[in-house]
Amino acid sequence: MIRIVLAEDQQMLLGALGSLLDLKEDMEVVGKADNGEAAVDMVQLLNPDICIMDIEMPTKSGLDAAEELKNHPCRIIILTTFARSGYFERARKAGVSGYLLKDSPSEDLANSIRTIMDGRRVYAPELIDMVYDSRNPLTEREKEVMKLISDGKTTKQIASALFLTNGTVRNYISSVLDKLEVSNRIEAITLCREKGWLD
Repeated sequence: MIRIVLAEDQQMLLGALGSLLDLKEDMEVVGKADNGEAAVDMVQLLNPDICIMDIEMPTKSGLDAAEELKNHPCRIIILTTFARSGYFERARKAGVSGYLLKDSPSEDLANSIRTIMDGRRVYAPELIDMVYDSRNPLTEREKEVMKLISDGKTTKQIASALFLTNGTVRNYISSVLDKLEVSNRIEAITLCREKGWLD
């Protein structure tokens, strides 16, 4: 019997998912959490085989919870509406066994759970495509500049930190805005964070 903990902050979805998986002869839902912190506690207490969790939850996100449970034998499956390469990259670094999208058929979830129990990983195909389609176009120096911008540093502070002139820093910023096809620093930071290019 595959023992499962579910973590989802939308009560209706949590209930529906639980009922659905309990119908499977080889699966049993042993715990339900409505936030990331409760999910971590439940996994440590119940030692399930699988923990299926959403990303955006109160008190602790699914990704934070997955990172905290990285060394626990329980296999983590992220089940989310968010097909974002930055989230996916972070989930992979946290060692999750699966990253699935909520609009997939319910039978896919059960099959994915069985595949993961066999020791394989399962990622939504859309995410694999996205990772290949979203290679970071920035050079190492441009990434350094963007990290400092995202930390709230001014052009002058960036120039000082990287031993460059103010003009050179402005050239790097201009190049970044062109490459990312955005019109200002805020848009550039937002895009880089979404894509996971500042990690």
